[in-house]
Amino acid sequence: MIVTGRRASRGHPLTEAQKEANQLVSRERAANEHGFADLKNWRILTKVRMNARHATALLRALLVLTNAEISR
Repeated sequence: MIVTGRRASRGHPLTEAQKEANQLVSRERAANEHGFADLKNWRILTKVRMNARHATALLRALLVLTNAEISR
């Protein structure tokens, strides 16, 4: 299941469930953005010269490791 963020309109405020879903999306997005920022600062992405499928798997593994290192 994919959870996406919702926006409140002028006449329709968000429900508590929608607010909670937005918080979950924000939390995950922030963690991923911080991980990719670390990878960019380490200049790892400029050195990757391989098949996109293999690079995706490598970047996912690196992202998990950076998140584990940051949360430590």
